[in-house]
Amino acid sequence: MILEKEQKKNNLQKILDIIKTMASKPSGLIGLSILLFHVILAITSPLYVPYDYKAIDPSLMLQAPSSEYWFGTDSLGRDVFTRTILGGRTALTVTFFGSLIALLWGGALGIFCGLVGGKIDDVVMRIIDAFLSIPWILAMLLIVSLLGTTTLVLIPALGFFYGKGIVRVARAATHDVIAKDFIVSARARGHSNLSIIWNEILPNVRDAIMVEGAMRWSWMLLGFSSLSFLGFGVSPPTPDWGLMISNARGLMSFAYWAVLAPIFGLSSLIIGINLTADAFAKALGIDRSTKAPV
Repeated sequence: MILEKEQKKNNLQKILDIIKTMASKPSGLIGLSILLFHVILAITSPLYVPYDYKAIDPSLMLQAPSSEYWFGTDSLGRDVFTRTILGGRTALTVTFFGSLIALLWGGALGIFCGLVGGKIDDVVMRIIDAFLSIPWILAMLLIVSLLGTTTLVLIPALGFFYGKGIVRVARAATHDVIAKDFIVSARARGHSNLSIIWNEILPNVRDAIMVEGAMRWSWMLLGFSSLSFLGFGVSPPTPDWGLMISNARGLMSFAYWAVLAPIFGLSSLIIGINLTADAFAKALGIDRSTKAPV
């Protein structure tokens, strides 16, 4: 019991040290601040949004920004500020859980293939290569056309397509580890593959996989917004940045506020995630330029 508490304390201290290292650089501090701001906004926004995000009022359509409507109104008379801050909640929810799924299945399969090798590894990687050759946007359009655009469809679908690259990174990292003496010793002691993966390989490849997953998060966010822009993301009237940009893109010449607000929200979150992921990699001592190509 004492050892377990000590281990938890050490893990917490390691996390705090990583965050401190990330925040010690200007880019890391900016990235963490932007990401934290968006997360807090997404969690708390339903408590103080001034208007109903789906309330339509034709008499208020395309109102310019004012003290009453900070970001103006859209073509249906809905408050752009309300829909923008709630749109971040939708984007973060879908892409965070999608990235978590990608990290789990991609990391697990990559480690397994890297350890067992042989024909199993060859067959699995050829299947992964086949899926990588398919444009993800076409496959996603097919999936949502058949199964719908609910979050229960979008999250696992995005998690699958963005996890394929993590498989290759995890496999390459595992290959660097399995030749070490402690792996040979574990096999000589008769440890099972599962035991070797959990106790020997995972602690040594975990950082590389987590960094890759963090980068995939920003790419998934952009991909999710692209789907919404094309009309294959979340269904209206759900507030979503990609959908808002799509609906307002023809209004730029006379109602620029309706499209600039979601563009700023999306771009700032992507920048925040990218800066945070880059600082995370540097804090862990990982050079992303040497990872396996995907």
